[in-house]
Amino acid sequence: MSVAMNVIDFRRWPNALRLSNGDAELIVTLDVGPRILSYSRTGGVNPFNIYADQAGGVGEPQWKIRGGHRLWLAPEGPAFSYYPDNRTVAWEKIGETGVRLTPPPEPTTGFQKEIDLILDAAGARATVVHRIIRTAAAPRLAAPWALSVMAPGGFAVLPQPPLGEHPRDLLPTRRLALWSYTDLSDPRWRFGRKFITLRQEPGGRPTKVGMSSAAGWAAYVLKRTVFIKRFSFVADAEYPDFGSNLEAYADSRMLELETLGPVRLMERGEKAELIEHWDLRDDLPGFDPADEDAMEAALLRALSGQAGGQ
Repeated sequence: MSVAMNVIDFRRWPNALRLSNGDAELIVTLDVGPRILSYSRTGGVNPFNIYADQAGGVGEPQWKIRGGHRLWLAPEGPAFSYYPDNRTVAWEKIGETGVRLTPPPEPTTGFQKEIDLILDAAGARATVVHRIIRTAAAPRLAAPWALSVMAPGGFAVLPQPPLGEHPRDLLPTRRLALWSYTDLSDPRWRFGRKFITLRQEPGGRPTKVGMSSAAGWAAYVLKRTVFIKRFSFVADAEYPDFGSNLEAYADSRMLELETLGPVRLMERGEKAELIEHWDLRDDLPGFDPADEDAMEAALLRALSGQAGGQ
C-alpha cells in the first residue's frame, strides 16, 4: 500500500490535509495550528475531541483549545504555552508517507515549532515528531510538550512499575506530581497495583496528575477503541513538573493525555524533539477497569498488535 495525501474540507476548516493508506487516516487542519484533528481506522472511531463551538475558527487573537492533538512549550505559562496558534500552517512532503507541518514562528516566545507526521504504508501505526527550535537570541529553559485532547466518555491508563517488597526495597521508586486543584478523593481516579486510571465524566472538575514513567506507553480507552501512544524516557534527564514525562488532565468536556520531553536551557538555533508512536485498535475485548489483570491482558494484546481491528 501507499499513503495518499489530499486537501479536504473538515469540520468547517476548508484546508485540511488528509493522509490515508486504506487502513487508516489522519486529518490535520492547515488553517490553524497545526492540530491533528482526526485519527481513525477506515470507517472507525476518531478518539480525539473537537470542540464544535470552535470548529472552523481562524485568526482569533486568543489561544483556542479547539481539540485534536497539538504541540506546546513547557514549563507551562500563560504567555509561553498559550501562544495563539491561529494562522495558516505550511506543509511539505517528507519521504513517501509523511509530511512536515510548519506554523509561523512565535515572536513572543522565541520559538519555531514543527510537527512531522508519518503514517505507515499499511495498518494504523503513525509516528509524530514534535520539534521546537529556539529562534531568539536569549537562552530559554524549555521542553517540547505533546497534548492529545481525547473525546469524552473514556478513561486514560497510566502504567505503573511493578510493586516491590518490604523490607527488600527500602528506597522510593515512583514520583507523582499533584496540581493544587487535584482532589485525590475524586472517584474518577483509581490508583491500582498496576495502573493509574482517570475517567472523563460530564460535570467533572479539572484534575491532573503527572508522573515519571519508564513504561514507554499510555492509552485512552473509549468503549471498544483504544488509542495508544508510545514514547521514550531518558533516566538521567531533567523533566518539567517535578520530573514528569507523562501527564493526564480531565475536566467536564474532555481528557488530555500528555507527554513531555526533557527540559534544558536552549540557545538560538538549538532543537529539541519529542517523538510519539501511535496505534489505534478497534474491537477491544470488554473488561471491568477495576479488574487490573483483565485490563492488562487486553491492553498488552493491543500493544502487541493482537487485538481486534486488524
